[in-house]
Amino acid sequence: MAVTSNVDGATDAVALTLDFQRRWWVWLLIGCAWMFASLVILQFEQASVATVGVIVGCMFLVLGAQNFVSALTAAGYWWLYTAFGILFVGAGIACLLQPAATFAGVADMLGFLFMLVGIWWTVEALLMRGTFPLWWIKLLAGIAMNVVAFWTAGQFFIDKAYLLLVFAGIWALLQGVNDIARAFELKARSRA
Repeated sequence: MAVTSNVDGATDAVALTLDFQRRWWVWLLIGCAWMFASLVILQFEQASVATVGVIVGCMFLVLGAQNFVSALTAAGYWWLYTAFGILFVGAGIACLLQPAATFAGVADMLGFLFMLVGIWWTVEALLMRGTFPLWWIKLLAGIAMNVVAFWTAGQFFIDKAYLLLVFAGIWALLQGVNDIARAFELKARSRA
């Protein structure tokens, strides 16, 4: 992102960051939406193969979009947010194009996909360490997601469709917690 000075002497990047801080409530709403999605996903007792593929695809698309928005305000690491955004959007599109094939593929690759999310959350937490006092929440969520990834790779549940729903619900819950923590951090920064 090119940084240029505008009329009042502030940089465009700083102005954009301040604008995001004033809109902290957007992250709060997104976090609440993730929590609601988690509750809905966890309410399924049985799901069709296509339903699971579509749910996972939508989750990847939303996570990719969130990374693109974060790339706009990330000073030195915008490229990392963009790269992960591209990966998540690509995974989401693949899931939506072939939901039944997605189910079979995701069931076999679920551990890898959850590890991708867990690694990203861990890296993002470490990048935020100096600027985000609640960075440790994202770190704990990243570690938890990596534990879920190894658990999933071991196929400790018999029914793969149910496994996908449970862990998609856990993923949505952890993402919601992360976004709500980010919202309150942005609110605190907007007051400063």
